Amino acid sequence: MSTAGKQLRGRAARLARLMPAGPSNAARTPFVLLVVVLLGGGLITLLLLNSSLNEGSFELSELKRKTTELTDEQQALQRDVDDRSAPDALERRAAELGMVPGSGPAFIDPDGTVRGVPGRASAPPPEPEPSASTAGGASPAAGAPPAAGAPSGTAAGPGPLTGPGRSPAPPTAPADESAPSAPTPSGR
Repeated sequence: MSTAGKQLRGRAARLARLMPAGPSNAARTPFVLLVVVLLGGGLITLLLLNSSLNEGSFELSELKRKTTELTDEQQALQRDVDDRSAPDALERRAAELGMVPGSGPAFIDPDGTVRGVPGRASAPPPEPEPSASTAGGASPAAGAPPAAGAPSGTAAGPGPLTGPGRSPAPPTAPADESAPSAPTPSGR
């Protein structure tokens, strides 16, 4: 009883007859190669996916940084617009451009009647500008209106509505010395 089949009895002998008799490496080689190829392909795919996710992460952080910078710039510009559109800033800029506050408005109805009393806007007297020659004291002509016939740009200075393309201001009565020379804001 030297053979393996004779040593086994009963159920084990029947199972041994179903198994191949010799070692069989030929059936295992393609399966092992298939598993190695699948694992290698999976690892390479995982590596490519990971690198593309990292690249997207860097791009996302760069875009977030740019968004933050642009948001800060937009807020600064909005603050600048808000500062320049404030009523006192608009009034100051209009005065720099030589504009004067208007009189009460008048409206024309569709039937042609006029509501309100139209009037001309009158400029307050010009404020004296300090010059290098009057730094030590006040000049006698500093508070006086410009001389009649004085050309624009002389020591008396241009009137509030004079300049290139503007008509001269209508004559106004001299302001009282005790009254403020700046226009008072209306109750708006």
